[in-house]
Amino acid sequence: MASEKDAALAAVPNDNPTIFDKIIKKEIPSTVVYEDEKVLAFRDINPQAPTHIVIIPKFKDGLSGLSKAEERHVEILGSLLYVAKVVAKQEGLEDGYRIVINDGPSGCQSVYHIHVHLLGGRQLNWPPG
Repeated sequence: MASEKDAALAAVPNDNPTIFDKIIKKEIPSTVVYEDEKVLAFRDINPQAPTHIVIIPKFKDGLSGLSKAEERHVEILGSLLYVAKVVAKQEGLEDGYRIVINDGPSGCQSVYHIHVHLLGGRQLNWPPG
């Protein structure tokens, strides 16, 4: 299996359905930990910490990455962060957690559907990468 860096460098931004679109449509199974009308949160299949949750908007609306955000995306961006807080509490991460948004090839983004990683359950290091 290629590394995350290799996957990010090989990823091509386009309008084709992503793996996240398939997870939203339940075409690919996932372990969902939170869902509402706007957002879906599920366990990462390659966790980088004891708790590793991916949080995605159900409707991409051109928001393939944070660098593509426009004023019309303010509400969904806020929802992603609020859901991260809700899920962190649900997962028992009272001692803290990290939120990561990868953007572009150098940011190690491999899926061009904006998403937030919620990491916790152990002492995280700094700098992260």
